[in-house]
Amino acid sequence: MTGKLLTLFSCPKPFVNPHIVTIQRNAIGSWTHLGPEVDVILMNNDEGVGAAAAEFGVRHMPDVARSERGVPLIHSMFQLARQNSDTPFLMYVNADIIIMPDLIPAVRAVSQKLSRFLLVGQRWDMNIKDPLDFSSIWEVRLRERVERDGKLHTLMGIDCFVFPRECYTDIPAFVIGRAGWDNWMIYKAYQEKWPRIDLTPSVMIIHQDHDYSHLPNQTYYGHPETEENIRLAGGKINTRFTLLDVNRRLVGNHLRPARLTLFKLMREAELLLTKINHPPRRFLTVLHNYIYLRRVKWQERG
Repeated sequence: MTGKLLTLFSCPKPFVNPHIVTIQRNAIGSWTHLGPEVDVILMNNDEGVGAAAAEFGVRHMPDVARSERGVPLIHSMFQLARQNSDTPFLMYVNADIIIMPDLIPAVRAVSQKLSRFLLVGQRWDMNIKDPLDFSSIWEVRLRERVERDGKLHTLMGIDCFVFPRECYTDIPAFVIGRAGWDNWMIYKAYQEKWPRIDLTPSVMIIHQDHDYSHLPNQTYYGHPETEENIRLAGGKINTRFTLLDVNRRLVGNHLRPARLTLFKLMREAELLLTKINHPPRRFLTVLHNYIYLRRVKWQERG
Protein backbone atom coordinates (compact mmCIF):
# COMPACT_ATOMS: atom_id res chain seq x y z
CA MET A 1 0.00 0.00 0.00
CA THR A 2 1.28 3.46 -0.89
CA GLY A 3 -0.64 5.34 1.79
CA LYS A 4 -1.62 7.93 -0.82
CA LEU A 5 -5.09 9.37 -1.17
CA LEU A 6 -5.62 9.96 -4.88
CA THR A 7 -4.37 8.71 -8.24
CA LEU A 8 -4.68 11.38 -10.92
CA PHE A 9 -4.46 10.17 -14.51
CA SER A 10 -4.57 11.93 -17.85
CA CYS A 11 -3.91 11.38 -21.55
CA PRO A 12 -1.90 14.29 -22.98
CA LYS A 13 -1.78 15.20 -26.64
CA PRO A 14 1.57 14.87 -28.46
CA PHE A 15 4.13 17.40 -27.24
CA VAL A 16 4.55 18.98 -30.68
CA ASN A 17 2.50 22.19 -31.00
CA PRO A 18 4.37 24.82 -28.92
CA HIS A 19 1.24 26.18 -27.25
CA ILE A 20 -0.05 22.69 -26.40
CA VAL A 21 3.36 21.87 -24.98
CA THR A 22 3.21 24.94 -22.71
CA ILE A 23 -0.28 24.39 -21.37
CA GLN A 24 0.25 20.66 -20.81
CA ARG A 25 3.45 21.34 -18.91
CA ASN A 26 1.59 23.93 -16.83
CA ALA A 27 -1.14 21.40 -16.06
CA ILE A 28 1.26 18.59 -15.12
CA GLY A 29 3.26 21.00 -13.00
CA SER A 30 0.15 21.89 -11.02
CA TRP A 31 -0.68 18.22 -10.45
CA THR A 32 2.78 17.51 -9.07
CA HIS A 33 2.25 20.35 -6.59
CA LEU A 34 -0.93 18.85 -5.12
CA GLY A 35 1.17 17.21 -2.43
CA PRO A 36 2.66 13.82 -1.51
CA GLU A 37 -0.78 12.20 -1.21
CA VAL A 38 -1.30 12.33 -4.98
CA ASP A 39 0.11 9.90 -7.53
CA VAL A 40 0.16 11.15 -11.14
CA ILE A 41 0.02 8.93 -14.24
CA LEU A 42 0.44 10.09 -17.84
CA MET A 43 -1.06 7.68 -20.35
CA ASN A 44 -0.47 6.82 -24.01
CA ASN A 45 2.72 6.82 -26.05
CA ASP A 46 2.29 9.87 -28.26
CA GLU A 47 5.35 11.97 -28.96
CA GLY A 48 6.88 13.54 -25.87
CA VAL A 49 4.53 11.99 -23.28
CA GLY A 50 7.12 9.58 -21.90
CA ALA A 51 9.77 12.28 -21.79
CA ALA A 52 7.40 14.61 -19.92
CA ALA A 53 6.60 11.89 -17.40
CA ALA A 54 10.30 11.31 -16.76
CA GLU A 55 11.02 15.03 -16.44
CA PHE A 56 8.22 15.64 -13.92
CA GLY A 57 8.93 12.44 -12.01
CA VAL A 58 5.49 10.90 -12.59
CA ARG A 59 4.48 7.49 -13.89
CA HIS A 60 4.03 6.70 -17.57
CA MET A 61 1.72 4.01 -18.96
CA PRO A 62 2.07 3.89 -22.75
CA ASP A 63 -0.05 0.86 -23.57
CA VAL A 64 -3.53 2.32 -23.86
CA ALA A 65 -6.04 0.64 -26.18
CA ARG A 66 -7.00 2.76 -29.19
CA SER A 67 -9.88 3.17 -31.62
CA GLU A 68 -9.65 2.18 -35.27
CA ARG A 69 -8.52 5.74 -35.95
CA GLY A 70 -5.77 5.43 -33.37
CA VAL A 71 -7.33 7.55 -30.59
CA PRO A 72 -7.02 6.36 -26.95
CA LEU A 73 -10.06 4.73 -25.38
CA ILE A 74 -11.48 5.88 -22.05
CA HIS A 75 -12.26 2.44 -20.62
CA SER A 76 -8.67 1.34 -21.14
CA MET A 77 -7.36 4.39 -19.28
CA PHE A 78 -9.70 3.84 -16.34
CA GLN A 79 -8.79 0.17 -16.22
CA LEU A 80 -5.05 0.91 -16.23
CA ALA A 81 -5.43 3.50 -13.49
CA ARG A 82 -7.39 1.09 -11.30
CA GLN A 83 -5.08 -1.86 -11.90
CA ASN A 84 -1.91 0.13 -11.24
CA SER A 85 -2.93 1.99 -8.10
CA ASP A 86 -4.16 1.27 -4.61
CA THR A 87 -5.40 4.71 -3.64
CA PRO A 88 -9.00 4.92 -2.40
CA PHE A 89 -9.86 7.62 -4.96
CA LEU A 90 -9.19 8.14 -8.66
CA MET A 91 -9.27 11.31 -10.71
CA TYR A 92 -9.41 11.68 -14.46
CA VAL A 93 -8.48 15.14 -15.73
CA ASN A 94 -7.97 16.63 -19.18
CA ALA A 95 -4.37 17.52 -19.91
CA ASP A 96 -5.02 21.26 -20.28
CA ILE A 97 -6.51 21.62 -16.78
CA ILE A 98 -4.68 23.23 -13.85
CA ILE A 99 -5.80 21.91 -10.48
CA MET A 100 -5.28 23.92 -7.31
CA PRO A 101 -4.12 22.30 -4.02
CA ASP A 102 -7.52 22.99 -2.43
CA LEU A 103 -8.65 19.78 -4.16
CA ILE A 104 -7.14 17.53 -1.48
CA PRO A 105 -9.01 18.91 1.55
CA ALA A 106 -12.17 18.85 -0.59
CA VAL A 107 -11.77 15.13 -1.35
CA ARG A 108 -11.09 14.43 2.32
CA ALA A 109 -14.14 16.41 3.44
CA VAL A 110 -16.48 14.53 1.10
CA SER A 111 -14.99 11.10 1.77
CA GLN A 112 -15.58 11.51 5.50
CA LYS A 113 -19.30 11.84 4.81
CA LEU A 114 -19.97 9.57 1.82
CA SER A 115 -18.75 6.21 0.50
CA ARG A 116 -19.91 6.66 -3.11
CA PHE A 117 -19.90 9.96 -4.99
CA LEU A 118 -18.82 11.89 -8.05
CA LEU A 119 -16.97 15.19 -7.70
CA VAL A 120 -17.12 17.63 -10.61
CA GLY A 121 -16.90 21.40 -10.98
CA GLN A 122 -17.11 24.39 -13.27
CA ARG A 123 -13.89 25.46 -14.88
CA TRP A 124 -12.42 28.92 -15.25
CA ASP A 125 -11.34 29.66 -18.83
CA MET A 126 -8.03 31.50 -19.02
CA ASN A 127 -5.70 32.51 -21.84
CA ILE A 128 -2.30 31.36 -20.59
CA LYS A 129 0.52 31.51 -23.12
CA ASP A 130 3.62 31.29 -20.94
CA PRO A 131 5.06 28.67 -18.59
CA LEU A 132 3.87 29.06 -15.01
CA ASP A 133 6.29 29.74 -12.19
CA PHE A 134 5.64 27.12 -9.49
CA SER A 135 7.83 28.75 -6.89
CA SER A 136 6.51 30.03 -3.54
CA ILE A 137 2.78 30.96 -3.34
CA TRP A 138 2.24 30.15 -7.01
CA GLU A 139 -1.40 29.27 -6.37
CA VAL A 140 -2.05 32.66 -4.72
CA ARG A 141 -0.66 34.53 -7.71
CA LEU A 142 -2.55 32.37 -10.21
CA ARG A 143 -5.82 32.61 -8.31
CA GLU A 144 -5.60 36.42 -8.34
CA ARG A 145 -4.87 36.35 -12.05
CA VAL A 146 -7.82 34.07 -12.81
CA GLU A 147 -10.21 36.11 -10.68
CA ARG A 148 -9.09 39.22 -12.56
CA ASP A 149 -8.87 37.93 -16.14
CA GLY A 150 -10.60 34.54 -16.26
CA LYS A 151 -14.16 33.66 -17.13
CA LEU A 152 -16.30 31.01 -15.46
CA HIS A 153 -17.36 28.53 -18.12
CA THR A 154 -20.97 27.47 -18.65
CA LEU A 155 -22.32 24.34 -17.00
CA MET A 156 -21.63 22.44 -20.22
CA GLY A 157 -17.87 22.11 -19.67
CA ILE A 158 -16.83 18.97 -17.77
CA ASP A 159 -13.08 18.42 -17.54
CA CYS A 160 -12.33 16.32 -14.47
CA PHE A 161 -13.92 13.67 -12.31
CA VAL A 162 -13.03 12.41 -8.82
CA PHE A 163 -14.61 9.20 -7.53
CA PRO A 164 -13.94 6.19 -5.26
CA ARG A 165 -12.07 3.43 -7.03
CA GLU A 166 -15.07 1.09 -6.68
CA CYS A 167 -17.10 3.34 -9.01
CA TYR A 168 -17.04 3.33 -12.82
CA THR A 169 -15.82 -0.22 -13.27
CA ASP A 170 -17.92 -0.78 -16.42
CA ILE A 171 -17.20 2.16 -18.72
CA PRO A 172 -17.98 1.64 -22.43
CA ALA A 173 -15.21 1.95 -25.03
CA PHE A 174 -15.58 5.72 -25.45
CA VAL A 175 -13.05 7.65 -27.52
CA ILE A 176 -11.24 10.42 -25.69
CA GLY A 177 -11.42 13.95 -27.09
CA ARG A 178 -14.87 13.42 -28.60
CA ALA A 179 -18.21 14.57 -27.21
CA GLY A 180 -20.60 12.51 -25.10
CA TRP A 181 -18.51 10.43 -22.74
CA ASP A 182 -18.08 13.15 -20.12
CA ASN A 183 -21.86 13.68 -20.04
CA TRP A 184 -22.31 9.93 -19.63
CA MET A 185 -20.14 10.06 -16.50
CA ILE A 186 -22.74 12.27 -14.81
CA TYR A 187 -25.58 10.20 -16.25
CA LYS A 188 -24.02 7.06 -14.76
CA ALA A 189 -23.79 8.68 -11.31
CA TYR A 190 -27.42 9.77 -11.69
CA GLN A 191 -28.52 6.23 -12.58
CA GLU A 192 -26.54 4.71 -9.70
CA LYS A 193 -27.92 7.34 -7.30
CA TRP A 194 -24.41 8.42 -6.30
CA PRO A 195 -24.31 11.97 -4.91
CA ARG A 196 -23.13 14.31 -7.63
CA ILE A 197 -21.20 17.06 -5.91
CA ASP A 198 -20.26 20.46 -7.31
CA LEU A 199 -16.76 21.51 -6.19
CA THR A 200 -16.98 25.00 -7.69
CA PRO A 201 -17.42 26.87 -4.37
CA SER A 202 -14.36 25.15 -2.87
CA VAL A 203 -11.93 24.19 -5.65
CA MET A 204 -10.61 26.31 -8.53
CA ILE A 205 -10.35 24.36 -11.79
CA ILE A 206 -8.57 26.27 -14.57
CA HIS A 207 -8.88 25.51 -18.27
CA GLN A 208 -6.13 26.95 -20.46
CA ASP A 209 -7.61 28.18 -23.74
CA HIS A 210 -6.48 26.54 -26.98
CA ASP A 211 -7.74 25.85 -30.47
CA TYR A 212 -8.97 22.52 -31.81
CA SER A 213 -6.71 22.30 -34.83
CA HIS A 214 -6.19 18.57 -34.15
CA LEU A 215 -9.84 17.97 -35.14
CA PRO A 216 -11.58 18.31 -38.53
CA ASN A 217 -13.29 21.71 -38.77
CA GLN A 218 -11.90 22.45 -35.27
CA THR A 219 -14.89 20.81 -33.59
CA TYR A 220 -15.68 17.32 -32.29
CA TYR A 221 -19.42 17.67 -32.96
CA GLY A 222 -20.44 15.64 -35.99
CA HIS A 223 -17.23 13.60 -35.83
CA PRO A 224 -17.84 9.86 -36.50
CA GLU A 225 -16.26 8.96 -33.17
CA THR A 226 -18.55 11.39 -31.39
CA GLU A 227 -21.49 9.57 -32.98
CA GLU A 228 -20.04 6.30 -31.72
CA ASN A 229 -19.65 7.75 -28.22
CA ILE A 230 -23.30 8.78 -28.26
CA ARG A 231 -24.34 5.30 -29.36
CA LEU A 232 -22.28 3.69 -26.59
CA ALA A 233 -23.79 6.09 -24.06
CA GLY A 234 -27.25 4.80 -24.91
CA GLY A 235 -28.37 7.67 -27.11
CA LYS A 236 -28.44 11.45 -27.04
CA ILE A 237 -30.77 11.54 -24.06
CA ASN A 238 -27.94 10.18 -21.89
CA THR A 239 -25.43 12.72 -23.19
CA ARG A 240 -27.52 15.72 -22.10
CA PHE A 241 -26.29 15.44 -18.53
CA THR A 242 -24.15 18.37 -17.45
CA LEU A 243 -23.04 20.15 -14.29
CA LEU A 244 -26.66 21.22 -13.99
CA ASP A 245 -27.34 17.67 -12.82
CA VAL A 246 -25.37 17.92 -9.58
CA ASN A 247 -27.52 17.51 -6.49
CA ARG A 248 -25.09 18.80 -3.87
CA ARG A 249 -22.28 21.34 -3.59
CA LEU A 250 -19.26 21.53 -1.34
CA VAL A 251 -19.00 24.84 0.51
CA GLY A 252 -15.95 24.85 2.72
CA ASN A 253 -16.09 21.45 4.40
CA HIS A 254 -19.86 21.27 4.30
CA LEU A 255 -22.19 19.58 1.82
CA ARG A 256 -25.15 21.71 0.82
CA PRO A 257 -28.08 21.08 -1.54
CA ALA A 258 -27.59 22.22 -5.12
CA ARG A 259 -28.90 25.71 -5.81
CA LEU A 260 -32.46 25.80 -7.14
CA THR A 261 -32.36 28.04 -10.21
CA LEU A 262 -34.58 28.51 -13.25
CA PHE A 263 -32.26 26.28 -15.28
CA LYS A 264 -32.34 23.66 -12.53
CA LEU A 265 -36.16 23.68 -12.54
CA MET A 266 -36.18 23.34 -16.33
CA ARG A 267 -33.76 20.45 -16.09
CA GLU A 268 -35.92 18.71 -13.50
CA ALA A 269 -38.84 19.07 -15.89
CA GLU A 270 -36.74 17.45 -18.63
CA LEU A 271 -35.82 14.53 -16.40
CA LEU A 272 -39.44 14.05 -15.39
CA LEU A 273 -40.52 13.92 -19.04
CA THR A 274 -37.96 11.21 -19.80
CA LYS A 275 -39.58 8.98 -17.16
CA ILE A 276 -43.08 9.24 -18.61
CA ASN A 277 -43.76 6.39 -21.05
CA HIS A 278 -47.47 6.59 -21.72
CA PRO A 279 -49.28 8.39 -24.61
CA PRO A 280 -49.03 10.98 -25.94
CA ARG A 281 -45.34 10.08 -26.07
CA ARG A 282 -44.60 12.09 -29.22
CA PHE A 283 -45.93 15.29 -27.67
CA LEU A 284 -43.81 14.73 -24.55
CA THR A 285 -40.71 14.11 -26.66
CA VAL A 286 -41.25 17.35 -28.58
CA LEU A 287 -41.82 19.24 -25.33
CA HIS A 288 -38.69 17.70 -23.79
CA ASN A 289 -36.56 18.68 -26.79
CA TYR A 290 -37.96 22.20 -26.78
CA ILE A 291 -37.14 22.70 -23.11
CA TYR A 292 -33.64 21.28 -23.63
CA LEU A 293 -32.83 23.48 -26.63
CA ARG A 294 -34.17 26.65 -24.98
CA ARG A 295 -32.25 25.96 -21.80
CA VAL A 296 -28.99 25.33 -23.66
CA LYS A 297 -29.42 28.48 -25.74
CA TRP A 298 -30.05 30.64 -22.65
CA GLN A 299 -27.16 29.08 -20.75
CA GLU A 300 -24.72 29.65 -23.60
CA ARG A 301 -25.66 33.32 -23.53
CA GLY A 302 -24.41 33.37 -19.94
